[in-house]
Amino acid sequence: MNNRNSALHKLRTWLGNDSGAATAEYAIATMAAVGFAGLLVIIMRSDEVKEILLDLVRSALTFTNPNDASAD
Repeated sequence: MNNRNSALHKLRTWLGNDSGAATAEYAIATMAAVGFAGLLVIIMRSDEVKEILLDLVRSALTFTNPNDASAD
């Protein structure tokens, strides 16, 4: 009976040990971030997205005066 209690105690100690848990969580979060970054790279390389971004930059850099009555 003592051997069984000892094995149970070792199992509880082993399962209750959190050493390395934070490192594993950081590794999982890093892998998720890398996967997301890869997906963004694929999306950003598409011609449609390039065109949308170029239009956005052009419109941001083009100054038009909304109060200018002669523009209508």
